[in-house]
Amino acid sequence: MRIRATVAAVSALSGALALSALAAPAAQADDSGASYRADVAKVRKAAQAASVRAPGQPYALNVSFSNVKIAKAIKVGTTNHVATTVTYTLTHGADVDIKADDFVTDALIYRGSATTPDNMLYGNKPAKCTATSATTANCKGTIDVYPGDHELRNTDAGTWRAAAEATAFNGQDPAGETFDITKVGYKGQSGLGTTLMQRQSKLTVDASPEPVAKGKTITVTGKLSRANWDRGTYNGYVEQPVNLQFRKNGSNTYTTVKTVKTNATGNLKTTLTATQDGYFRFTFAGTTTTPAATATGDFVDVR
Repeated sequence: MRIRATVAAVSALSGALALSALAAPAAQADDSGASYRADVAKVRKAAQAASVRAPGQPYALNVSFSNVKIAKAIKVGTTNHVATTVTYTLTHGADVDIKADDFVTDALIYRGSATTPDNMLYGNKPAKCTATSATTANCKGTIDVYPGDHELRNTDAGTWRAAAEATAFNGQDPAGETFDITKVGYKGQSGLGTTLMQRQSKLTVDASPEPVAKGKTITVTGKLSRANWDRGTYNGYVEQPVNLQFRKNGSNTYTTVKTVKTNATGNLKTTLTATQDGYFRFTFAGTTTTPAATATGDFVDVR
C-alpha cells in the first residue's frame, strides 16, 4: 500500500523540485516502485536541504526536461487503480550515462506550488528512456493513482502540475555503510505542464410510465453523483445544471429538451408531455473537478 504523500515545505535548490516527503519503500532501480522510490527520495531531500550548496548534498546532475505530455484530465473513482502515461524529452550532458543500471528518471505531478506542494503522485516504476541522440532521449512513464489507499482528498480535485527528476547513483548504495551522497547526481524540474485530477462522475435516468398514452405526462428522474475521496463512496453532486435530451425512435440524434438542476442530494426530476416514441437521457457537461457524464437513454413507448 502506498501512503498519501503529504509534503512538508522545504527550500528548493536552483532548479530542484521542492517535494520532500515521499512515503515509499526502499532500494535501487530494479524497475519496480518498491526498489527505487525511497532512495530517490533520500537524495531529493538532501538536495533540497538548503538554498545554497553545502557538504552532504548530491551534485547538480547535468540534465533538463522538456516536451512533457500528460492527459488533460485524470478521472479517478473510489477504488480502482488509475494509470496515466507521461512522456517527456530528457536532455543530458555527455558525462551522464542514462543507460547505467542505477540511473533513474521519472515524472511526478503535484498539487499546489512547487515549493510548498499539498500532495504529490508518481509512478510505480521509473520511466523507460530511448536515446535519440548522444545527449537526448525520449522517456515514457506513468502516474499511478490508488484512491482506495487514501492518496487523494476531495480538496485535491482540480489542477495539478507536472514535474520530472533524474538521479544518477553512480555505484553508490544509499543503504550501504560507505554511501557518499556527494557522488550522487540529482536534478528536479517543476512546472512542466498541467492536468486536471477529477472526481469520477455517474449519471442515471429513468423515464416513466412505460408505456404511456400520447398527451399524458412523462416523469423523468435521475441522479448525478461523483466520487467522494474522503469517504470512499459516491455522493450526489448538488446544484448542478443537467440537460434532459430526447431522441425520437429511428433517429441517431439527441436534442436538448430542457435544463434541470440537481437538488440537495444530487437527484433530478422533471416532467413533460408524451408526444412520440423515443429515448430520454440526462447529460452533464462537467466541471474542472468533475468530468462530463451521460446517462444511457431510456426508451418510452408512446401509444
